[in-house]
Amino acid sequence: MAGRRRSSSASSFGDRLAFVMLSMFATIASFYVAGRLWHDAENRIFFISELDKRTGQGKYSVSVDDTLKIITCREQQKKLAALNVDLEKARQEGFESKHLSENSETTKKKLLAVIGIVTMFGRKNNRDAIRKAWMPAGVALKKLEEEKGMVIRFVIGKSVNRGDSSDREIDSENGQANDFIILNDHVESPEERAKKTKLFLIHAVEHWDAEFYVKISDDVYVKIDALGAVLASQLDKPRVYIGCMKSGEVFSQPKHKWYEPDWWKFGDGKSYFQHASGEVFAVSQSLAQFVSINRLVLRTYAHDDVSVGSWFIGLDVQHIDEGKFCCSSWSSGAICASA
Repeated sequence: MAGRRRSSSASSFGDRLAFVMLSMFATIASFYVAGRLWHDAENRIFFISELDKRTGQGKYSVSVDDTLKIITCREQQKKLAALNVDLEKARQEGFESKHLSENSETTKKKLLAVIGIVTMFGRKNNRDAIRKAWMPAGVALKKLEEEKGMVIRFVIGKSVNRGDSSDREIDSENGQANDFIILNDHVESPEERAKKTKLFLIHAVEHWDAEFYVKISDDVYVKIDALGAVLASQLDKPRVYIGCMKSGEVFSQPKHKWYEPDWWKFGDGKSYFQHASGEVFAVSQSLAQFVSINRLVLRTYAHDDVSVGSWFIGLDVQHIDEGKFCCSSWSSGAICASA
């Protein structure tokens, strides 16, 4: 009898345990089904709303693709809302993303122009004269950048004998003035001026976010405020090439000062196309980016002004013949003058 009672008790306990487990499973399943029904109900309401909109537009169904897109969109919206809540809590606790703060700072301070004064070894007197005449120094140079959005730097390459006295002199001068762009990949030589101008544009557009990039020779004096005013007047044009436009004869005699080794490429008339004088010219950001992207295939000729003009002649570019950039003519209203 005792054995049967123990067996009956064990059986009763097993039945109760099974009942409890079954009840728990049913409860969990009920919550799951209720949750799915609630989620599906939300989706159906949204689908009906979409269907009403589309019906009003002459569309009578929501496709499977559209359905999947709607579900995905709603899920992403929920995740985004949750992330925004977390981000707001983090901000309230004093956290700020360094990456976001740097990007917002860059966005707020887009420059008007980066100005490169192309110079050479042995021209320190020219540079000092420019510093005294129109290029600010020290704190004033930084102030010009912050207040007027204009960066000014001398542009020079390296000596063929790396680290020699020429390089050391430039390093010393830059250590005092801090106003150079030193092109480490460029070797200084008179025959490579066009390449240096190209490298300046590449360097400038990769290091500064500006509306315009300006090249100036180191024997030119500029009214910096007037230059800024001319550039600001062209901000509404997406692709502009601004300068004192000119043409001229192509010289095929090797002993001539302006000899062009590729003279035969300019046709029987031996006349250059219209291009901006190399004393001062400006290009908009999109054109500087074009030069940077296509650096390996852009041909340079004997002269930098012709080379730059050749890069843009086949593009949808607006050539601005700006008389104020004609430094050699000393015309009234000019913003520059050649020394």
